[in-house]
Amino acid sequence: MSTLDATRAELALAVLYLNKAEARDKICRAIQYGSKFLSNGEPGTAQNVDKSTSLARKVFRLFKFINDLHGLISPTAPGTPLPLVLLGKSKNALLSTFLFLDQIVWLGRTGIYKNKERADLIGRISLFCWMGSSICTTLVEIGEIGRISGQLKKLEKDLKNSEKYHNEQYRAKLKKSNERSLALVKAALDTVVAVGLLQLAPKKVTSRVTGALGFTTSLISCYQLLPAPAKSKAA
Repeated sequence: MSTLDATRAELALAVLYLNKAEARDKICRAIQYGSKFLSNGEPGTAQNVDKSTSLARKVFRLFKFINDLHGLISPTAPGTPLPLVLLGKSKNALLSTFLFLDQIVWLGRTGIYKNKERADLIGRISLFCWMGSSICTTLVEIGEIGRISGQLKKLEKDLKNSEKYHNEQYRAKLKKSNERSLALVKAALDTVVAVGLLQLAPKKVTSRVTGALGFTTSLISCYQLLPAPAKSKAA
């Protein structure tokens, strides 16, 4: 493959990536929390960027609650333990509620919804829902990692150590375990971000800590949304 062809392929992947509304939202989220880290809660340019980007992101999330509402009523994968099913459905319900209430917050901040006190209360309730969904996600990922770990150990017994990395099923489960581990880290950090936004522990989870962790989870989200590179064709 020539340098020009490689450049075209990379640009095609970039276009594919940026065409996703979710990807653009996560890039904006990184800007938002990066600005929060820089401002440290102090008035100035960084705080203005934080607030304006936060408001802009809410447009990307209009009617997004339907996604998790669909997940809530969809059947789960066969063989999933009941506790994980319940946690997964709770996550869907809480996240869908957060995204729905967030639309009312957007209406309040744009001046369409005039009751500021109620809009602020709804905003706080929505953040509690997001924190709850992050906790549920954390528990689900811990449970799923445990299940995959058991499956990997079973495969290791059936395969020789020198052969396990050549086994397609083993490699697929190992990849899934790594993806779940990254999702676990993201969900756990997002729980702390929610604590910071709600100011439940203002002395420990400061605006700067919230910004740093939010920026980190935004980068993880951006990475998770990267499209798989196209496999080069054999000559």
